[in-house]
Amino acid sequence: MQLNTIKPAEGATHAKRRVGRGIGSGLGKTSGRGHKGQKSRSGGFHKVGFEGGQMPLQRRLPKRGFKPLGGHLSAQIRLSDLQALPVDEVDVQALKQAGVIGQPVRYVKVILSGELSRKVALKGISATAGAKAAIEAAGGSVA
Repeated sequence: MQLNTIKPAEGATHAKRRVGRGIGSGLGKTSGRGHKGQKSRSGGFHKVGFEGGQMPLQRRLPKRGFKPLGGHLSAQIRLSDLQALPVDEVDVQALKQAGVIGQPVRYVKVILSGELSRKVALKGISATAGAKAAIEAAGGSVA
């Protein structure tokens, strides 16, 4: 095999369609563009989603919802989650090792849900006002 003998496999290529070359070709006269209208003209072009001046679908429908960019970085845990932990000093790393929160999480907040009857010390974790009161009532601290 030499470089000058390389060619595509049999049936891999086909002749380019020649339009506007007479009635017998099947693509004479209008060259497969139909009759009149913007798309039949040379340079006839409109944007994706353009509906001929009618209000486009993406503008007719209401705007809805919002996903915060850093939403996956924060998490909430319950007092009952703290109750189940085997350690007394709780930080983000301890929660990750226990499998309470996911690995990408950086910010954790304790919410008032469930019961806490033992002493826990929070380090680098925030808490709601009710959760903080419940933790301090059980003899713990929030730092």
